[in-house]
Order: sequence, then structure tokens, then C-alpha cells
Amino acid sequence: MLQSLNARAMLVSIGFLVLVLGVWEFANPAPDASKPLTEYEILMGGADQEARVPPPSAVIIRAFEELSNPFYDAGPNDKGIGIQLAYSIYRVLTGFMLAALLAIPVGFLIGMSPLMYKALNPFIQVLRPISPLAWMPLALFIIKDSETSSIFVIFICSIWPMLINTAFGVAGVRRDWVNVARTHELSPLRTALTVILPAAAPTVLTGMRISIGIAWLVIVAAEMLVGGTGIGYYVWNEWNNLDLTSVIFSILMIGVVGMLLDLALSAATRLVQYEE
Repeated sequence: MLQSLNARAMLVSIGFLVLVLGVWEFANPAPDASKPLTEYEILMGGADQEARVPPPSAVIIRAFEELSNPFYDAGPNDKGIGIQLAYSIYRVLTGFMLAALLAIPVGFLIGMSPLMYKALNPFIQVLRPISPLAWMPLALFIIKDSETSSIFVIFICSIWPMLINTAFGVAGVRRDWVNVARTHELSPLRTALTVILPAAAPTVLTGMRISIGIAWLVIVAAEMLVGGTGIGYYVWNEWNNLDLTSVIFSILMIGVVGMLLDLALSAATRLVQYEE
């Protein structure tokens, strides 16, 4: 039954994709070569730039061109899509892992101690709603390095979902299990590692999954601001070059990489799930 449902869902998805691409393709006819160019069209580089979204066929051709040599390096402003994505993934994973090293232990502390929860909760509630990009000017002023500042912004935006979910998961562990650990005279550290951590792991990984999604969203905007390298800079640079085909291709690549990051943590979450 489940396989039948999955097969039907795949057919519906493929049909929907074909329909959307077909409408998109036929809604963008080739410009009339006999039509004289307006002043705006001349400034935009010709009739092929006349307020037209590139059709899927053009995006597919560009994707083939870019993916056939994704790691070429022809200078500061001309690097392959593979290099741009590698820079962005490195920044995201670095900031994400640094956030995990802080958020998970603090989340454990908050979840296990009502005193620490009441003491730290006001700070969390004040800092959590601040947009990560609002930290960028301050980071650039203090750190004076665009790449490190981008990693700092990822660090800031990744902390809160992990910290809150970890605290929630730890606080929700059944008291019976903790009491059994006390009966066996386990130390608080051993109780945390052998009882609380396995029980809270699905919730902790859910927080990490939320964090990686937010981090991938934020790095694109951060790289647009600071420039240099990365997929965000690639999008902005192609827009400045009025190359909408490359812009659409890069948007699709952002979506694909984001999906792969989410699937990786989703698979990790399933590995630690348990049934009572």
C-alpha cells in the first residue's frame, strides 16, 4: 500500500513538473527579430533581454554548461558553480558546528536545571528574534574579515533552534528513567550521557535540522552583502551582469543543496528515533 502511494505521488509530481515547465516554456516565445529595438532594449543588450524570464530550455543548457566544468577558476569574479557552493557549504558547516558546540551543552543545562532556565530565558527571548543579518555590520566592524563575519552570522542564527529544542527534549525525558539512574547511583554526567542524551536525541536533531535550513537561507543573503565568493555572491554578480539564466540556475542549485542538507539530518534523526 505504501509503495503504491509513493509511486502515485511520484507520478503526480512528475506530471506537475512537466505541466509547469511546459507552461513556462511556451509563455516565453522567442523575440521577433524584425521588430525594431527600443532605447530600453538597447540599454539592456538587445531584444532577448526584453522583460523575459528565460525559458526552461535555456536554463537546462546553462546548467549543462556550468556542471560540465563546475570547478574552473578564471579569476576573482569568474569561478565555477562548484567552487561557489563549496565556499558557502564550508561557511555554513563551520558556523553550524560551532553553534552546536555551544547550544547543545547549554540546552542540556537549561533543560536539567529550572534555575538556569529562569536565569537564561530572558536573554534567549531578547536575542532570538534579532535578524541574523542585523549582526553583520557589527561583526564586520569588530572582526574586520568578511568570511569570518559570515561564519559568525551563521553561528548566531544556528544557535537558537538547537538550544531551544535541546532544552525542550531534555526537560521532556521521562522522570522514571532519571529516577532509575539515580537508583543505580549514576553520576549526573553519566546520567546525562547514557539516559538523557539518547532519549532527547530525536528532539536535538530536529533542532539541528531546523538550524541547518535557516543557516543555508542566511548564508545566501550574507554573501550578497559581503561579496567575494559563495553562491549568494554568484547570484548577485550574475544579476549585475543581467544574466537571468544563470540567476535561475543558481536559485535551483541553492534549492538542491538545501534539500540535500535537510535529507542528511533527516536520515540522522531517523537513526536515533525509538519506540517506547
